[in-house]
Amino acid sequence: MSIFRNMILWGADNQWLRKHGANFFFVRKAVKRFMPGEQIEDAILAAQSIQANGLKIIFTHLGENLQGLSEAEVVAKHYIEVLKKIEKTNLQAEISLKLTQIGLDLSVEKTYGYFKAITEEALARKNFVWIDMESSAYTDVTLKFYHRARKEFENVGLCIQSYLYRTEDDLVELLKLTPAIRLVKGAYNEPKEKAYPDKKDVDENFYKLSEMLLESSKENGARAAFATHDLDLLARIQKAAEKYEIPQESLEIQMLYGIVTKEQIRLANAGYHVRSLISYGEFWYPWYMRRLAERPANVLFVMKNMFTR
Repeated sequence: MSIFRNMILWGADNQWLRKHGANFFFVRKAVKRFMPGEQIEDAILAAQSIQANGLKIIFTHLGENLQGLSEAEVVAKHYIEVLKKIEKTNLQAEISLKLTQIGLDLSVEKTYGYFKAITEEALARKNFVWIDMESSAYTDVTLKFYHRARKEFENVGLCIQSYLYRTEDDLVELLKLTPAIRLVKGAYNEPKEKAYPDKKDVDENFYKLSEMLLESSKENGARAAFATHDLDLLARIQKAAEKYEIPQESLEIQMLYGIVTKEQIRLANAGYHVRSLISYGEFWYPWYMRRLAERPANVLFVMKNMFTR
């Protein structure tokens, strides 16, 4: 992990910057590249625009650790309303959430209750719920949570991170569930004892895990989604999919709204299953900083905005 990336991740967790950084004009201007607005209505408008170009959508409401279960209940009700709005607007959109948004730090059982209500609403509307993976402090409890949820619901998926050493072993167990898995590289500041420090090792593990997912997809129908903007890595995965005789329309690629948009549209037009993740909400600063850490070249975009109007 580079020193530069560590600095960005430090900034994501720094409490002073969390409080004040979001107010900097150039930061708010730059974040619009990745986030169309703070309200669900902003996200829906953006979704309607890009869906016209053949892209499918994932919505995520930004927010993490809460102070009380009453806040978790509000978030759960919000996601239920989002599912209704998705159906009303005829969007091909799913939702993705963090368990800490719905109370994981406060009560696992209450969190499961809120999650169950959201998932049942999604099921009734023929929709799907993704669980985001957070820092390694939450890996065990999140995996246990997903194993429980997957035994009760078919319309649930889980994000896993290729930068953690443990992920291959975790995936072996997950594949026994015929799961839905979103594979990402990872965007938290993890110690070298838990995560690969070098990008090349993270990338190689991403590819190794991708092959495991493709093989499972071919053999038993597990849903595999590859979330990366690394076009070279994606090309390798496309070739591997051909080896496993997986048709283009079954190869799911997920990318962030506002990143390599032309490439997202090109892939969708070529017949691939492409979903663009649209984030919204007031708690966007740490999320934004982690996106910069995933792709430090985006820092140049921020610097450019510091000197332009």
